[in-house]
Amino acid sequence: MNEQIVERYGDLVWRLALAHTGRFHDAEDVFQEVFLRYVRSQDKLKSAEHVRAWLIRCTINCAKTLHASAWRRRTVPLEDIPTEGMDEEAREVYAAVLALPPIYRTAIHLHYFEGLSVAEIAKAAGCREGTVKSRLSRGRELLKGVLNDV
Repeated sequence: MNEQIVERYGDLVWRLALAHTGRFHDAEDVFQEVFLRYVRSQDKLKSAEHVRAWLIRCTINCAKTLHASAWRRRTVPLEDIPTEGMDEEAREVYAAVLALPPIYRTAIHLHYFEGLSVAEIAKAAGCREGTVKSRLSRGRELLKGVLNDV
């Protein structure tokens, strides 16, 4: 059963972790932590939709915890952005999204890359729909400014 969950939601968790952390290796750490927590909590999760929402929320929380850690604040990681197979324009957009502050990056990623609605993002992020709309709007404005400069 656990293998099926990883196969079904693994890409979602990894991409969201990458979008939130902005670093390949940090995303891998978050991915592992999320599925470790899933194994510990799987008996409490009722439906497939509940599992998906729980994994999204857990990914965001793990990424925030990683970002706030003292170890991370004192280290300078190598930038490792997976852009293999992307054309030049896609690389520029991807880099611009990763350069956004985490609150905007997460909202943009969940909405445009994962296809979640504003209501689903609000529920997963633990905030109001208006907040998500503001983050999407501000994130788009920041992206527009960065991409126009390029």
